[in-house]
Amino acid sequence: MGVKLTRRNFLKVAGGGLAFLSGGKFIKPDLLKAQVPVKYVKCKETTTICPYCAVGCGIIVHTRDGKFIGSEGDPDHPINSGRLCSKGKSLTQLSYDFNKNRLTKPLYRAPYSTEWKEVSWDWALNQIAKKIKDYRDKYFIKKNAKGQIVNRVEAIASVGSAAIDNEECFILQKWLRSLGLVYIEHQARI
Repeated sequence: MGVKLTRRNFLKVAGGGLAFLSGGKFIKPDLLKAQVPVKYVKCKETTTICPYCAVGCGIIVHTRDGKFIGSEGDPDHPINSGRLCSKGKSLTQLSYDFNKNRLTKPLYRAPYSTEWKEVSWDWALNQIAKKIKDYRDKYFIKKNAKGQIVNRVEAIASVGSAAIDNEECFILQKWLRSLGLVYIEHQARI
């Protein structure tokens, strides 16, 4: 009764043999220790979950005196073990402390204008709500060509955001479906 020689077993045995014969020359104890970047010294560490997709990678956020310093993958997190994708690595772009070019107020450009002007959030949200209602009322389809009740709007589409979490995405989907939208896509699939 011998061990069946499969590709997987061969690679296991060959890898183990190579490690044994090398005498551990390739394993450096210093590489196994976590290296803390100098910029994160004397920072408060807070663990969180990456907001970009549904994977739920762990992130350590570093702050000093209430200011965002940076972030890194959480090596103790069971999902990502400290690794982050390109979106997770760019988390610093969400912080105004780090990115002074980040907009904090909505901008509006009137039709045929070449200038953007700063507007209030109330004005911008009211304009968005008005446009959605006008388009929904104008293009709402009660019945299709066969006479079946469909209650849908094909003139409005939605592309979701990778910067919202699962719960926000769920609420957004429910709201869009309640409006009758059928063209709903998410940024993560594009």
